[in-house]
This record gives sequence, structure tokens and C-alpha cells, in this order.
Amino acid sequence: MPDTSTPRTRLDPRYSDPAAVPVPWPEAEARLAGAELFWISTVRPDGRPHVTPLPAVWSEGALHFCTGPEERKARNLAANPRVALTTGTNTWDEGYDVVVEGEAVRVTDDGRLRELAAAWEAKYGGFWHFDVRDGCFRHGSGRAFVFSVAPGTVFGFGKGEPFSQTRWRFG
Repeated sequence: MPDTSTPRTRLDPRYSDPAAVPVPWPEAEARLAGAELFWISTVRPDGRPHVTPLPAVWSEGALHFCTGPEERKARNLAANPRVALTTGTNTWDEGYDVVVEGEAVRVTDDGRLRELAAAWEAKYGGFWHFDVRDGCFRHGSGRAFVFSVAPGTVFGFGKGEPFSQTRWRFG
């Protein structure tokens, strides 16, 4: 897993106000940890994009999400593990958006899955209680695959005064 503690940080002056400064990585990381809703972008086997909302948990330097094995995103990831996960605000002149690009890797270790299940329940409440068995989350009669996305590149978009675009590169 890439070291997410010391990324190379760059403010892009083409898309930033002259008064803008790069956002420190710990601030972006806190936004990822606190965000409740993300939008995941995957690629269908025929090349068309697929985007859907989902909850995610930031843990040990990576975003984690879950999906049923028959859902479109799981089927897309079987063919192409590259994803983008986006969170932020739906306004153009205030707030901050974060986009994480990386590869989704399935988590199958039951011990790690138990840690992530506890993180989901702590963040989202009892509805998001998962049992863990055979390398999957279990919820009622269903099962879900869990994926980890260690960031390769992360973009941060400050909206309003000052507008800014910060890029963090890992690895």
C-alpha cells in the first residue's frame, strides 16, 4: 500500500486564485474521513462509464467501500480495477471537493474485514452492522465484497474565495 502520509503536493496555478495556497494533506485526509457520501466511477466492459453513490470509510491510508458481488460496480471492477471516488459539496462557489484516483483491491482477510465492519458501524450507525465470514461482509442473507482504494493521485477543488486546485501524488 502506498505511503499516504507524505504525498507530493502541488497547487495548480492555472486553476487557482493568485491568493490560494495548497491544502495540506492532513486537511484533505480529514475531509475523506468525515465524508458520508462518495460517488464511485468505474468502467463497464464496453468502455462506458458507470457512476453511483455509496458510503465509504477512510482507514489506514485508503478508502474502503463495499458492494454486492452481482452489482454493476463489482462486475466492472472484475475487468478493470481503476476507479475514481469523489466527495464534496454540490455548489460551485463554496465548499471543497476531493477526488481520489486509484485501483480497487478486494479485502478478503476476515481480521481486517472485522476492523472495517466496526469502522462502518461507528461512522454510519447500527443499520451498517456487518458480520464477517469467508472473506465477505454479511448483512442479513446477503454478502458484500469489500474493496480498498489506496490513492494514486488525489485532487482537491476549493470553491469560492479563493478558488484552488491542489494535487497530491503518492508512490
